[in-house]
Amino acid sequence: MDRPQNVRVHRSIAPMMLVLAVAGTSMPSAQAQVELTGGLDTRYTDNASKASRDEESDLESRVYIKADYTTDPGRCNATFSGTLGYSNWLDGTFDDEAYGEMDFLGDCELANQLYWDVANTLREVTQSSRSSDTPDNRTRKNVFSTGPRYNWRINETNWLTLSTRYENTEFSEGDTSDTERYLGSAAWNHAFSKTFNGGVSANYSRTEYDTGAEVDVKTVNLTFSRNWPTMDVSGAIGVSEIETKAGSSTQSSDGLVGELSIQRALTPSSDWYLRAAHQLTDRSSNVDFVFENFQFSLEDSITVETTTVSTGFDNRFSNGATLNIEFYGSQSDYIDDPEREDGGGVNFRYGRPIAERTTGHIGLGYDYLTYSSDELDERITRFEVGAEHEASRDLSLTAKVGHQNKVSDAPISEYDENWVLVGLEYRFR
Repeated sequence: MDRPQNVRVHRSIAPMMLVLAVAGTSMPSAQAQVELTGGLDTRYTDNASKASRDEESDLESRVYIKADYTTDPGRCNATFSGTLGYSNWLDGTFDDEAYGEMDFLGDCELANQLYWDVANTLREVTQSSRSSDTPDNRTRKNVFSTGPRYNWRINETNWLTLSTRYENTEFSEGDTSDTERYLGSAAWNHAFSKTFNGGVSANYSRTEYDTGAEVDVKTVNLTFSRNWPTMDVSGAIGVSEIETKAGSSTQSSDGLVGELSIQRALTPSSDWYLRAAHQLTDRSSNVDFVFENFQFSLEDSITVETTTVSTGFDNRFSNGATLNIEFYGSQSDYIDDPEREDGGGVNFRYGRPIAERTTGHIGLGYDYLTYSSDELDERITRFEVGAEHEASRDLSLTAKVGHQNKVSDAPISEYDENWVLVGLEYRFR
């Protein structure tokens, strides 16, 4: 990774630096809640580049600041959560660089039921799902969107929502195409009862890549939501058409699309959820933000048919212990490419108090990946155990050890890694 790339990374997180500075210097008020935390951690790894042979150890040190900001409900509302930091590699396995992630969501009511929305999300994503998850295989993806939204309350049981939005997606690495997206939607909803709503929505988007390619997506959905005292269900089912224009060639595809979300409180201390979606989209969309275990391969074709599903169980015990289990799966069928990627996995985490002001945890993870173009299978196993100690109300200390292993039909992709991390965090307010 050369220095000009680092300069681009710095520019991509400049807006977040401004927000963090404002959050850090603003005085608390009755209209806002601000939390500011600083941290420092050091991570030793015996295989920094996740190589199959000639492993090299290194020590990564990071200093960071985290901010959370929420305004009280009013004419204008905003929520922000972000991290800004700097990473240093002692032996220079990777370049030292700034890093960051953020979520910002805001809206203002310009007139009765007329709103202006603004959102920005910054994440670090992998460029190639086949390569190991190292800094050289990551890029920062920043999605900014803004536009008006009008809610028209026709009567007590019917309302119409009209919205348009401009969306800009930028990647910090120059090899990945940036995009501009223009979206419009109209949605009608009817309240059949106090707990059941249904309706229809129509959506259109045009995405322009800086390479000159264009992607148009048209979607019509039937939507619904149903609420019970201990369960919420919502979803949509419809049809979608996607068309890609690149130079003189044009390709199109269509099919059924839909999404489903279920959240259920099993007991006062346990919850279960299920989320699933099937979409026709392009690789600059935010599917990888909505489903955290899903990732696009930025080296494959622009348009992709995605199927994602995740389900999990959370439990809180009377002794303060917590249990979290999640299962997930996905399929990426690249429409203009013979590649199809299938993946699935499980995450398990158990934590409990082990002493006064000290909490321990154990985490396990397993991923299974297949690539149809060359019938390649890969399996990744993760394990970690750690503890966190509250030295005071504002100061916490952390220590973790872990192991990660990758087994692949391509021996050059295999690796074993052991790591140790120690760190501290201080809450300024």
